Amino acid sequence: MNMVRVQSSQPALRLLSLGAGVQSTTVLLLACERKIPRFDYALFADTGWEPRAVYTQLAKVAKVAERAGIPIRSVSSGNIRRDALDKTSRFVTMPLHVRNPDGTKGMARRQCTGEYKIKPLKAAARELLGYPHPTRVPPGVFAEQAIGISIDEVHRAKDADVRYLRNVFPLLDLGMSRDDRVQYLADRGFGETVKSACVGCPYSGNARLRWLRDNDPDAWQDLVAFDKAIRHGSPRAIAAGKPLRGEFFVHRSLRPLDEVDLAPRSRRHLTIVDDDPEPDGCSPWSCRSGEPVDIDAVAEQRAA
Repeated sequence: MNMVRVQSSQPALRLLSLGAGVQSTTVLLLACERKIPRFDYALFADTGWEPRAVYTQLAKVAKVAERAGIPIRSVSSGNIRRDALDKTSRFVTMPLHVRNPDGTKGMARRQCTGEYKIKPLKAAARELLGYPHPTRVPPGVFAEQAIGISIDEVHRAKDADVRYLRNVFPLLDLGMSRDDRVQYLADRGFGETVKSACVGCPYSGNARLRWLRDNDPDAWQDLVAFDKAIRHGSPRAIAAGKPLRGEFFVHRSLRPLDEVDLAPRSRRHLTIVDDDPEPDGCSPWSCRSGEPVDIDAVAEQRAA
């Protein structure tokens, strides 16, 4: 691949971080309609364990993007479910809910977003720029990276943590709200688009878990089996005779997933509501579970 050598205040490439959920699908369709600048590539970071509906949505929007001349590239660091249960694999921590030995509640560190989303997206951006790791990207050479965040979530908009990526937020620029993007998708035949998040995301609320159970039974059974398999943490640590302290759960109630009551609860017999708010989909650059992990910094620390 030819290296981008000219330093400029203009981006060498325009990229879209595509999760194939509601927000990034809206951004991609806007580009296909030329309502925002066209992307050179849309990058889908595949954890290997997305709901079936997300892969279906990805295939559907890919057809529209192809007609508009916008290629979609899937990138991956592996299969998060398989890796988490592999006794020979390094255990990448998901933010699982933990019952500590003293009975208190806790949460495991979040490394999954950095490893399975941010890391492959950064690697792809470097490759497309012509400077794959560890080649240094020259100052002034960068890709513009579009991220789908609407005006009701402006607090989630963050700058990139590397100089070769500059984040932009087309929905903010257009003043689009959550309701605007839902209507926009419905008008274009994408009204059934669901949020994008890994099947095993511990930040899933009851409504999303019910949806998986009722609409994607294979994913639900996979998740129930996963929940049982991670009860004592890393299979690798267990195989080495070093089980982690405490018990680990997918659901915040600290109960086995197949024993959790996921039904909505009634409030004073007037309104049926969920007992937990639904988080947004898993955006690698604006995850609500905390600051994104800087994979480059972690790698440098390990090498030091």
